[in-house]
Amino acid sequence: MGSGETSPTMVTAHQKILQSVANSPNSAVVLDTPFGFQENADDLTAKILDYFSTSVGREIAVVSYRSVTESADKNARAVSALREAEWLFAGPGSPTYALRTWQDSGLAEHVSAVLNRGAAIFASAAALTLGSHTVPVYEIYKVGEQPHWLTGLNILEQHTGFKAAVIPHFDNAEGGNHDTRYCYLGENRLRALEAQLPADVFIIGVDEHTAISFDLDEKVASVFGRGTLTLRKGTSVTTYPSGTRVAFDDIARAVAVERKSIKIEQNSDADILQARESLANGAIDLAVTQILQADRMDRDTSLRTEVHSLIVKLGELAATPKIDLHALLAPSVELLLELRKQARVDGRWDQADLIRDALVSQGISLKDSPETTIWELTD
Repeated sequence: MGSGETSPTMVTAHQKILQSVANSPNSAVVLDTPFGFQENADDLTAKILDYFSTSVGREIAVVSYRSVTESADKNARAVSALREAEWLFAGPGSPTYALRTWQDSGLAEHVSAVLNRGAAIFASAAALTLGSHTVPVYEIYKVGEQPHWLTGLNILEQHTGFKAAVIPHFDNAEGGNHDTRYCYLGENRLRALEAQLPADVFIIGVDEHTAISFDLDEKVASVFGRGTLTLRKGTSVTTYPSGTRVAFDDIARAVAVERKSIKIEQNSDADILQARESLANGAIDLAVTQILQADRMDRDTSLRTEVHSLIVKLGELAATPKIDLHALLAPSVELLLELRKQARVDGRWDQADLIRDALVSQGISLKDSPETTIWELTD
């Protein structure tokens, strides 16, 4: 998405994409890294959650990873949550900050892997990280550094075969008396950046309040919103208006590049896959042995974060009650509530209060209404 990711313009798009995602806890998540450095990060997270709940009609969970200085436990929990996600949203903030945090923490591969199971939406700052090259927008536009590229996450090539740089806010016009198109770069700086790109890399420009949906199964890109998709390579510029569907191979022909063949690589090795399968099947003892075997010091960053995510999952399973306490206690509690009800009818208030106090002392709360009494476990 070029911009407007939490505006009315994109509500229908979000709803359509979320239709294919299981409506279960943690299946749809927002990753807060791009704006994790901001003082109002909590407020921005709340705003995004409210947008999806109120406007889109879907509750989503938060995967919080705001800095590479986060604890190993926080990193492992983030990886564990990403491993279970079928839909991921990452949006506004700083592309440079998001890029380096995801790369240095080992989260980058796990962010990419969400697309093997479902859908991912990258908007504004997050969209800039997707390509083989990333523009450090703030450093160039605000700080005054010379135009240069950073190495991107290259998620786009991994899943579509396109080696490209993604530039949102492509039709920005906020500058007034100066050129702020192309995500505040302007024509001169964009040309300087294009001259630095390898011959097989092109630019994908996404206008504001516009989105490009890459269907990885049908190999088709669809343009929707109020603007256009622009493919730019050297002097060649091709645009596709909203409502257009264009095949991946036609995109490659438009910019005269060869689309790479796609090979989805599994970042887990045999030890990790076996441990994850054991956890899924409830074979805890076996999983512990396999996790210990997998936790070797020669793992790279991504594999070690995945091993640690398995340990987090193991801890969650260990903390899960193995019996339904509510169902177990229900016959006794219901009997006591019936006795209390009769005592109140008969005016034996001291006895009714005694039963109430006894239940409360055992971690059972009561809520009386004219018709009935509702109880629940509080501890």
